[in-house]
Amino acid sequence: MSPARPALSRRRFRRGVYGCLILLGLACAPGSASDRDPAQYDARRRAMVAEIGQHAPGETPLDPEVLAVMGKVPRHRFVPSAQIEYAYENRPLSIGHGQTISQPYIVALMTTLARPERKHKVLEIGTGSGYQAAVLAELAGEVYSMEIIEPLGAQAAQRLRLLGYGNVRTRIGDGYYGWPEAGPFDAIVVTAAASSVPPPLIRQLKPGGRLVIPVGGSFFTQTLMLVEKRPDGRIRTTQILPVSFVPLTGEH
Repeated sequence: MSPARPALSRRRFRRGVYGCLILLGLACAPGSASDRDPAQYDARRRAMVAEIGQHAPGETPLDPEVLAVMGKVPRHRFVPSAQIEYAYENRPLSIGHGQTISQPYIVALMTTLARPERKHKVLEIGTGSGYQAAVLAELAGEVYSMEIIEPLGAQAAQRLRLLGYGNVRTRIGDGYYGWPEAGPFDAIVVTAAASSVPPPLIRQLKPGGRLVIPVGGSFFTQTLMLVEKRPDGRIRTTQILPVSFVPLTGEH
């Protein structure tokens, strides 16, 4: 890990950026036609990274190490076959079930805000196709990822395993309640909008930890939030920018 990390903005950005839920959806399976010639995607990944590196609004620069990871993880392995040609465009894509895989810029921003390090244990809520988990796994020591839809969780677990992400553990369950027996966590990344920050996730965050979550009641009144638990247990919240995510689902 590089010793220095970019400073994070404490201002709310006025420019809206569309995020999306990785909680639901069907991505292409490992070993499909999408990976028969992986070299063809290298240039597309480089172009995507260059674009999102120029995209950062306000004063929140994207971590160069996160950008390097974005240039490594094969996003085309996490989208349906019909969407492969668009895999490296900086926009969300449909992954089935009326859901999408997040815009690459949003994945990079949320990862930057979470500040995962090799010694860290990270919780992700909303496995979906597994793309955000793969990005986190390149930077953190352990990633725990929860998915509420059983078939999607099983597919993602297989995909991540076959792609070599042995430091990712997956579980089927309601992410609102987190994964208490695996916690506490150094960072938590939530890829669905909650009406408020779930108290169980706050409890499972280590002192000094960071929680990144979209908060809001509808698609157009949501804000990406950074929640920091100080060493003394006090909570600090920072509004980052307006976003649009599918709501967090479950029985809570």
